[in-house]
Amino acid sequence: QVQLVESGGGLVQAGGSLRLSCAASGNILRIYAMAWYRQAPGKQRELVASILNGGSTNYADSVKGRFTISRDNAKNTVYLQMNSLAPEDTAVYYCNARISTTTNYSAMDHWGKGTLVTVSS
Repeated sequence: QVQLVESGGGLVQAGGSLRLSCAASGNILRIYAMAWYRQAPGKQRELVASILNGGSTNYADSVKGRFTISRDNAKNTVYLQMNSLAPEDTAVYYCNARISTTTNYSAMDHWGKGTLVTVSS
């Protein structure tokens, strides 16, 4: 079993910052890509940022220059530093990781339960 647990969401004023964390645990063999997605009310889930095992990153155009994704492979944790937050960043943020386990060598996608970020104007 693999668990992804997010933390760090909350209420912040426009222009403020938040840092999200997501820790993976369980019978993990290897973690490949890790990513953050978000889903705003009435909208589809969208990719915010992703990071490969080697550190290569990718960002949605809407967050480039404001958000930074990073990971600590020793802690099986991915972070999302969010600066200059705007009301349109309000959403539930989900952690995603592609993981192989000691019982399933094929890498599969795993998801956290999400953490709510609310940006007030």
